[in-house]
Amino acid sequence: MTTPDDTRMRQAIGVASRVRRRTSPNPWVGCVIECADGRVFEGATEPPGGRHAEIVALHAARDAGADTRGASVFTTLEPCSHHGRTGPCAEALIEAGVARVLSALEDPDTNVAGGGHAMLRAAGVSVDVGCLADEVREQLRPYLHHRRTGRPFVVSKIAASIDGRTAAADGSSRWITGDAARTAVHALRADSDAIVVGAGTVRADDPELTTRLVEGPSPRRIVLGSAPADARVRPCLEWTDSLESLLDHLGAEGVLQLMVEGGATVAASFHEAGLVDRHVIHLAPAFLGASGRPMFAGPGAATIDDIRRGRLVSTRVLGDDIEVVIDPVTTDNIPTTNIPTTNFPTTKEQA
Repeated sequence: MTTPDDTRMRQAIGVASRVRRRTSPNPWVGCVIECADGRVFEGATEPPGGRHAEIVALHAARDAGADTRGASVFTTLEPCSHHGRTGPCAEALIEAGVARVLSALEDPDTNVAGGGHAMLRAAGVSVDVGCLADEVREQLRPYLHHRRTGRPFVVSKIAASIDGRTAAADGSSRWITGDAARTAVHALRADSDAIVVGAGTVRADDPELTTRLVEGPSPRRIVLGSAPADARVRPCLEWTDSLESLLDHLGAEGVLQLMVEGGATVAASFHEAGLVDRHVIHLAPAFLGASGRPMFAGPGAATIDDIRRGRLVSTRVLGDDIEVVIDPVTTDNIPTTNIPTTNFPTTKEQA
């Protein structure tokens, strides 16, 4: 049964979704304030250096001349309690005289980690945590993963024929999937702070790796190996160290989500190392046969006991194609690490 609290929190989730591509490395948070007289105001996190969601909503209420005393606040993530680029949101809510704060999740960032809720409770504000927590946990998964591990959330995207082939025997691969799937890929790029491909893919396909088909920033581009001087992927970071060190490097720079776009050797390298947090697979109703190139290069599992299993997250139809989203079952078995946030860069490299 849907409660009034669920309705308001779902409204906050919708507000957060609209700023998904412009808040990184900060979390994309939504806030709804319901005043005692029934008036409702929304707020979402602004780009780095700007206001947090709670402050945006409070300012909207103030500008409308609303009285926030006794108001209920619905926010997808715990209000902050520390001075960073902006002042503490918890303090502002206390000053506004709100009576009740409902947060979907506690913020795992070490600068907060329950401190905002504690500040509110100490001031006599009623605090409830957990409303629609699963939905918000999925929405904020890259941010939560980064704060827990210090590394970006790794999404591996593969386009293949229905028989699991990514290219013909001669290496040609454009285009296996259709327009709707390609647009979805560009949306995934826009949701990612960085994207990585192998040097072989750059030489063979000369991709741009931009977000031409959707609105949103293009991700920072990374090539494993060396890119030709005239490659369209430039400017890019050319990486020759280990994948683990790449994830550590990007995590330290505040990259929340890394998209792996190929080719088969790169995809297999991340997969076999257990570094993929989510697989997004686009399957076309086409057959390339046994001579086609597989999704992953290399030998794979030697026996059924070595199989790598996953959890089916979702499926959807994209034009004539099917998208299958799978999470490895070991995604959440990563040791936790306390990661500070104050020194992360404020803008993405634009391609």
